Amino acid sequence: MGKGTDKLYITHSEWSSADAYSASTGSRTGPSGASFKRLPFNFCAASLQPFKNPVCTPDGTIFDVEVISKWLENHKTNPVNGEPLAARDLIKLNFARNADVDRKGARGLGGDGKGDLIDPVSFKVFNDNTHIVAIRHGAYANVFAWETVERMNIKPKMWRDLVDDVEFGRSDIITLQDPQNAASRDLSQFKHLKDGGEALLTEEQEEERKGGNVNINALGRVGNKVLRAKEAVEKARREREAGGDINRSSKAVTKSTAGNAARPSMIQDKKLAYNAAAYTTGKAAASFTSTGLTPETSGERATLTDEEYMLKPKRVKIKGYARIETNLGDLNIELQTEYAPRAVWNFTRLAQKGYYKGVAFHRNIKNFMIQGGDPSGTGRGGTSIWGKNFQDEFEGPLTHDTRGIVSMANKGKNTNSSQFFITYRPVKHLDRKHTIFGKIVGGTDVLSKMEAVPTDGSDRPLNKIFIKDIIVYLDPFDEFLNQKAERDKVAEVKAEIQRAGGTEDDRTTWTGKRVRQDGMVERGAGHGGSVGKYLQASMRQQNTEDEIIEEDVDTWEEPVKKKTKVGGFGNFDNW
Repeated sequence: MGKGTDKLYITHSEWSSADAYSASTGSRTGPSGASFKRLPFNFCAASLQPFKNPVCTPDGTIFDVEVISKWLENHKTNPVNGEPLAARDLIKLNFARNADVDRKGARGLGGDGKGDLIDPVSFKVFNDNTHIVAIRHGAYANVFAWETVERMNIKPKMWRDLVDDVEFGRSDIITLQDPQNAASRDLSQFKHLKDGGEALLTEEQEEERKGGNVNINALGRVGNKVLRAKEAVEKARREREAGGDINRSSKAVTKSTAGNAARPSMIQDKKLAYNAAAYTTGKAAASFTSTGLTPETSGERATLTDEEYMLKPKRVKIKGYARIETNLGDLNIELQTEYAPRAVWNFTRLAQKGYYKGVAFHRNIKNFMIQGGDPSGTGRGGTSIWGKNFQDEFEGPLTHDTRGIVSMANKGKNTNSSQFFITYRPVKHLDRKHTIFGKIVGGTDVLSKMEAVPTDGSDRPLNKIFIKDIIVYLDPFDEFLNQKAERDKVAEVKAEIQRAGGTEDDRTTWTGKRVRQDGMVERGAGHGGSVGKYLQASMRQQNTEDEIIEEDVDTWEEPVKKKTKVGGFGNFDNW
């Protein structure tokens, strides 16, 4: 039983050794690092839910066709890696199944009712440790296990599909899941999740989420009890909001008097801050695992700074304006904050800091572009406002389609710093390689002067062109904060008025009657311009006529009752 001994048990030292698996092994058994969360092989990479109609990209990322189609209508990019993606690039996947009911459905755990996904040749059931590939034939692909393709296609050099008998090549093999490359399905590396987004759901999944997260079908007979409990909770919530007593039955609820106002709900939802993040502070988890921290029993949303909040794409839609003052003249540029907030923030903050003062344009290529923004003048220097390179921003319709486009210069993917360039002509081949953050809207004659400056063999201007200063005369981020402050101020004034009982218009009905604090309507005196003054006058006249008629009516005496006849047979008791 023991290791190298004849003992019938395993000692504590053997359990806690480096090659053992036990609670006492500690951190020696695995590498330390961030938590790894793996996407199951049969889940959509966008909705993080089991797919129903799977499609994949040429690099092997699997999506549900309904989810990815909805995403592509607005973004035109791959939500996992952010690369360009069109609907025509999607490949329909043909999975084979082994039965009408899968293993989860057979055990009553709520399967999809279509059977397990299997290899169509060996009939082996796929799992998260199976090497799965797809053989592409144009717009569709058949799914196999890698060992089947390797054994029956690659080694015998028989390059024909085992299902359709269609010829294919090695380049048509797409890897959907490789257990040796688990990092490709790491949820923490998905771009739409890293940007603070949430899982994309279909309309059916959204309805299921609204209905509750309890799988009633998987509970069997217990499901009926769960449904009744949910209905009871909803009923109690409605009665509480209506001001009723939930401890009494509906038949025993007494009618409230006219003078009692409706009681407000005692339970109020906590309003999230405008800059609340999609993740929590982590205090609850930290206090749960550490006795040195103050216990936290609820997960509180983390709060973003104003900078982090505004640098999310399409949040600040106000365009900025700046003026580049050079020794040849001034260039007015319009800043595209909506689609490149990080680049605009970097450019405006460096300009306000005076970073570009005296910086020369070190590269000038006629009929192409002029580049500057490097204080060293070599083209290899410069740093961003954060002191490090920042990522590209390609999500948007901006392209290098005209003269005067202002873009970030870089040394490769996600290496933006302080350098930028201005185009002399449309350069479509630079799209999605350089972040566009502005365009020239004034001073095109100055741009022509810059283009005409002669250069040496290394494209360096012979006559120095340098930036005197960059003036930001409309900061989009400051304008956004000012507008938000004004909206918050107006909302606070409205809330204060509501807490005080509302304005005079709020306390007056459409008939001109005022509503008291207790909810009762004050009756008017019947004069003035009120709507019901004629009805009230008519009622008073009718009451007066009724009183006069009652005085003229004569009184009458009650008639004398008839006497009962005496005689006849009488009582028969004496017989």
